[in-house]
Amino acid sequence: MTARVNNFPPLPAILRIKPCFYQNIEDEIPVPHQQLVRKVYILWMMYSGTLCMNVISCIAWWAGGGSITNFGFSLLWLLLFSPCGYTCWFRPLYKAFRADSSFNFMAFFFIFFLQCVLAVIQTIGISGWGTCGWLATALFFSTNVGSAIVMLITALLLTLDTVLMALVLIKVHRMYRGGGGSLGRAKEEWSTGMWKNATVREVGFNTVAQTAQGPSLPQYPAAVPSYPDNSQW
Repeated sequence: MTARVNNFPPLPAILRIKPCFYQNIEDEIPVPHQQLVRKVYILWMMYSGTLCMNVISCIAWWAGGGSITNFGFSLLWLLLFSPCGYTCWFRPLYKAFRADSSFNFMAFFFIFFLQCVLAVIQTIGISGWGTCGWLATALFFSTNVGSAIVMLITALLLTLDTVLMALVLIKVHRMYRGGGGSLGRAKEEWSTGMWKNATVREVGFNTVAQTAQGPSLPQYPAAVPSYPDNSQW
């Protein structure tokens, strides 16, 4: 067996800080679900990019006569929600599809629902909260049109992110329920400790690998999850 080397986030070799996660969608995620996982990964990158744009918009907001508080909060949201989005909702979904883990599916549903609520609040754009949503942007047009136009870009991006997040949540939930997933399965994984024991969930690796490819590891567990996916999105 070849030890997997963490490869995410991709960091220059000269840094003493090393990547924290191993991510390989082609090798670890069953083929029927790879496209969905990639799209959720792209959605996380889009949201992180939107938070970066929000910082720029808050600078324009500040330059046009707004409060510096908004800029401070926008920087905090970028540094907080960008890494937390990856670890708190993308990684649970990744692990859920990788090992058919009901516990990780439940973790994803709970955290991603909160993320959707947060995205809605950010899209609304309450003044003083550090997000250039619709309310803050509309009110600032009467103060500085140039700054408000920059803020409008962030409002549009936040709206797009919110809609896509809602669609992802609905789609993954339908797939999970259609595949026989339930809260009971998640509780069983929790009570048995199977949710944190990747070795138990990946039984059958070596047998399948030696039959097909010799001593190398297969791409993903033999008992891969099977969730219906009849819709296009």
